[in-house]
Amino acid sequence: MFGTGSSFQLARVLGIRIGVNVSWFIVLFLFIYLFQGSFERQLAASDSTAFGVAVVAAVLFFGSILLHELGHAIAARREGIEVTGIELFLFGGVMKMSRDTDSPGAEFRVAAAGPLVTLLIVVFGAVLTMVFAGPDRLFDAGRLSGNQTEDIPIVLLSVLVGFNVILLLFNLVPAFPLDGGRIARAAAWRITGDRGKATRIAGRLGQGFAVLLAGYGVYIVLQGDPWGLWSVMLGWLLGSSARGAILQSAVTDRLEGITVADLMDAEPVTIPAATPAGQAYEDYFLRYQGWEWFAVVDGDGRFAGIAHREPLRQVAEAGDQRPVGELVVPLGADGEVRDDAPLEALLASESLRRFGALMAVDGEGRLRGVVTLEQVSRALRAHAAPG
Repeated sequence: MFGTGSSFQLARVLGIRIGVNVSWFIVLFLFIYLFQGSFERQLAASDSTAFGVAVVAAVLFFGSILLHELGHAIAARREGIEVTGIELFLFGGVMKMSRDTDSPGAEFRVAAAGPLVTLLIVVFGAVLTMVFAGPDRLFDAGRLSGNQTEDIPIVLLSVLVGFNVILLLFNLVPAFPLDGGRIARAAAWRITGDRGKATRIAGRLGQGFAVLLAGYGVYIVLQGDPWGLWSVMLGWLLGSSARGAILQSAVTDRLEGITVADLMDAEPVTIPAATPAGQAYEDYFLRYQGWEWFAVVDGDGRFAGIAHREPLRQVAEAGDQRPVGELVVPLGADGEVRDDAPLEALLASESLRRFGALMAVDGEGRLRGVVTLEQVSRALRAHAAPG
């Protein structure tokens, strides 16, 4: 859904970085504090038991959000889109992709995957609760109401179902950047054939919903309920994200047709992989004093990896004459980009920001050039500026 700023890593799931923003802990502590009293009444339990149940409920709640975002991530990977991570923050979670989807069908599949996971959680939890407790206790326990004392598993299952019903309904609102807004964008994209126009339609729906949500929050605050501030903040964040999407679509339209090949240095200095280490150090690193690394290519021109100055100097001074191809640092897929990829694919590239440069390769892995962060920045200034 939205961007969240910096975070620190909590875990890795399926190779995907799971990060948490500092604001996430605010919600976590509020959740436990607010629900402890409700669990204490419903379970007729001690403070420590109610606290423990509240902690488990919080884990189930955020676990549901994580599964929701993992649904998006797996769908994105199936579309060939790199997932750079998932972050949990004040208002939920966000799955970050290296690039946007490239067709209405892909947009729909990625957007719908999260709500589908949430729906499965609702169905599974509801069926399990009704099997063991019946439908009446499902609704009473889920609202933390009713006249009878509930068992801990029934309460947790019911609350899990309730949380996910709310999450599902909210995310399906057709307002960008919510999942429902992305589904609406996919539909508009299919109808108009124009992704930029579809993004602007979904973004304006998102802005409208944000105004309604913030307005409702103000109304609640004026009624004396400070929780209305939550709706105001969420409305502001939704509106900002929708406005950003509209602006980005305008920039993307201006960049249409520009590829990596248009930006890259098409004649980079490279080291043949068969070159002995000592010769490579003398012919390249001593000759080009300001250069800290060179791309290394094999006999067919395929990118083999990066040779760095200091490690190669140490090997050369030790008299080791192994081919430089055996001493390179492979970058893997993160350090490469297709030479025919659109400029837009570089805008969200974490690898470009981390490495400062990417190796532009063709479909067979042959090195065609090097594209740097500075080159991308110059292209944006030249092509994305109004007029």
